Amino acid sequence: MVDFEKELEKDAKALKVDDESISGIAELGKKAKQLAADISEAEEILKEKKKGYRKLTEEIIPEALTQAGMASFTMVDGSQIEIKEFYSASITKGSEEECFEYLREKGLDDIIQNKVFVDFGRGEDELANRLKEILSKENFLFNQKQSVHHQTLAATFKEQVKAGKPFDLQLFNGFIGRRAVIKT
Repeated sequence: MVDFEKELEKDAKALKVDDESISGIAELGKKAKQLAADISEAEEILKEKKKGYRKLTEEIIPEALTQAGMASFTMVDGSQIEIKEFYSASITKGSEEECFEYLREKGLDDIIQNKVFVDFGRGEDELANRLKEILSKENFLFNQKQSVHHQTLAATFKEQVKAGKPFDLQLFNGFIGRRAVIKT
């Protein structure tokens, strides 16, 4: 029977870690922690800047141009500000089935991506190939995921609105807004 305490003592002696090595490792750890904190702070600053940019371009500038009775504006440096309409829609967690059913009823089901996943272990290539041929006959367990790409959904929403067709804004968190686009 192996005496684990003696083995641990032997391993510890074999390591011969000196104080200089330990302080060097501790210093590297401190640097990594500081960088992680710096990254977190920078991400928070970026988040706030994006929020301010959205407020300026989607609220303040479009409203200022509207009040001035303008659709665009040319600045002294030649940059141009134009107001463009944008469309936003999304499918929230928990409302997927209702949204997919709505799209099917409206004949818009071609934008629904339908993926079926089957997991195979190592060395089961032959089974995977057989499945391609006879999935329905073999009763394999599989996972299915349906989704709609957010840009495809927004484009479909825009298309329906422009065509004067109804689209459930509430179900899809639909939003039509104006955004200032600055061209330099």
